[in-house]
Amino acid sequence: MPVASTPTIALDGAVGHLVDVQADVSPGQAGLTMVGRCDVSLNQAHHRCQMAVHNTGLPWPTSKRVTILLSPADLPKRGTHFDLAIALAVLKADRLIPEVDVNGSVFVGELTLNGGLRAVPGVLPMTLAASRRGIRRVFVPEPQAHEAAMVPDVEVLGVRSLGQVLAQLTGSEVPEAPPVAPMSAERLLSWRGQGRLDEVDMADVLGMPDARYAVEVAAAGGHHLLLSGPKGCGKTTLAERLPTILPDLTLEESIEVTALHSLAGALEEGDGLITRPPFAGPHHDASKASIVGGGSGRVRPGEISRAHCGVLLLDEFPLLRTDVIDALRQPLESGEVTIARGDDTVTYPARGLVVFAANPCPCGDYRPTAGGNRCTCREVQRQDYRRRVRGPITDRIDITRHLEPLQPHDARDRFAAPESSSTVRARVTTARTRQAERFAGRGWRLNGQTPGPALTKEWPLTAEAQAVIDDQMYRGLLSRRGATRVHRMAWTVADLRGAPTPSVADARTALLLRTGEPLGSETLRRVAS
Repeated sequence: MPVASTPTIALDGAVGHLVDVQADVSPGQAGLTMVGRCDVSLNQAHHRCQMAVHNTGLPWPTSKRVTILLSPADLPKRGTHFDLAIALAVLKADRLIPEVDVNGSVFVGELTLNGGLRAVPGVLPMTLAASRRGIRRVFVPEPQAHEAAMVPDVEVLGVRSLGQVLAQLTGSEVPEAPPVAPMSAERLLSWRGQGRLDEVDMADVLGMPDARYAVEVAAAGGHHLLLSGPKGCGKTTLAERLPTILPDLTLEESIEVTALHSLAGALEEGDGLITRPPFAGPHHDASKASIVGGGSGRVRPGEISRAHCGVLLLDEFPLLRTDVIDALRQPLESGEVTIARGDDTVTYPARGLVVFAANPCPCGDYRPTAGGNRCTCREVQRQDYRRRVRGPITDRIDITRHLEPLQPHDARDRFAAPESSSTVRARVTTARTRQAERFAGRGWRLNGQTPGPALTKEWPLTAEAQAVIDDQMYRGLLSRRGATRVHRMAWTVADLRGAPTPSVADARTALLLRTGEPLGSETLRRVAS
């Protein structure tokens, strides 16, 4: 009896691999053997496939020996989306359906006992992987046809059942089938996109020129940002408006971000490509798996990966669990999250802009300056609170700003005209365009992502500007990692000014942004001009 095969896709994190599902149906002791490093849900696939085939009106070879291999055999395979390919391979091997050519096609979908299909997570990255391997036709559950169609030059067939797939392959009449339910129900309260965050604007922020400029530098160069200050001083207000000054995602970025949301099962029927930078603001009590990624069984991307190319706000940062704070070191440094489970390793991109917001004490009212200090915390509580913000994490944060509450006369200034998000976004877009031209053909896009050795070798500072950074490093006030981050920010400050190279003043501005010292009115006037 010849071996029949059907192509499908296995996901290893965000990377898809072409898998050949091979089936052999031979005389011998009745039974079914499935090999190829299958997880528990995949090992149960033959039960779903057997009943789905039976209820489609075709016999399952229960009196024969059935062997199923998912090749390559050394690649870990998990999930239920292999069902459709397994059922087709067995039917072909037992000659229960006419010989059909499935080369150039990929089959994705979980089978129900009545022969219907169910939606599965990760359809977009699967379709991307198929396209890159030269596959030009994919069969997916009907609600996810729109998602798969985001990949250009691929014919997408949205189907409801195994019977409809067989009809499409053999050219016979397509039978009726019940609609396929989407993966999730309708969003609560018809919530769409970022909800209220779509209505905010930088024009809402009064005063705080120092913090506004720091946010602009962070957006232009992709630099991580720490905002500290007493409660009500505007930390969350600024962080929520940061996505509004980011430019639209490029097509490549849109596909990357949408694929990550597909892996997380966050896409609904009818959702298109994500074209605006995403924003995530998890609660400070969230687990490490929810923020960084992981979970039992199938490893899912966390909030830091879902905010890829966007903004992740970690409000009340010192209240995060210690294991979460420690786990943030890798993504802050490399822009990736690598999760190991036994002998399996999964890597997700995480090149978003992380904003940390922290109060000065547990009650949030501590103000070391004279006047207005209503803090009720004991000194030991304040010290323990600050101790949670560990040095290895703060050394990976590019910009530090301390905010003070807005003064009453600033709030009532009728002549104040804060710049709108569109005005600031135009400058940020111009600065990012300069970076895109400078880093064309490289593996990174922004100054904040530039590797230190490449920065020193190909885009060095002038001797005078470098001396400003070296002086702080030799005095022990700046680590080697901190010096590299100041170097990156100096280029971002120059890009915002439209200068070809960073000046000494740009290096000093970057150093002030790094150390948290106020920029001063003279510096703000210079960068504004």
